[in-house]
Amino acid sequence: MRTNLILIGMPGSGKSTVGVLLAKQAAMDFVDTDLLIQSAEGRTLQDIVDHDGYGALREIEERVLCRVNESGSVISTGGSAVYSEKAMAHLKQDGIVVFLNVSLATVKRRIGDYSLRGISKRPDQTLEELFEERHALYSRYADIVADCDALTQDQACQLVMERLPA
Repeated sequence: MRTNLILIGMPGSGKSTVGVLLAKQAAMDFVDTDLLIQSAEGRTLQDIVDHDGYGALREIEERVLCRVNESGSVISTGGSAVYSEKAMAHLKQDGIVVFLNVSLATVKRRIGDYSLRGISKRPDQTLEELFEERHALYSRYADIVADCDALTQDQACQLVMERLPA
């Protein structure tokens, strides 16, 4: 039986905020994998990208995700987690993957100037290109797709709870 809830989606989709609400409502632990990466490396994600590059962050993220050994937890992943097939396979072993789906317009509205948010993307890539590329991956890995565009964080939490298998 899969006991974890794995949240995937774009930055600004609500993974961290909705994740905390889900954990409270379902009496589960909450794990933010971006914080695990920062803790393991002793520096911020942006610092890793700035000094070692985008590829290095992806490698570190895969290594950290493949070490996640939780049970009964809501796990909020970084937006780029879906680039690692190995990491997603590991997380899916004991987790139901929930894609918090929001439109590009919502992402832009919620994150504002994304250069300040530290979105992990290739230097030559636009936000639109990144959105299209990731949307396909999120859809591929999702066990549950929760369309959250028109929902508050509480409503998104309720929607996910309703969609979970009994």
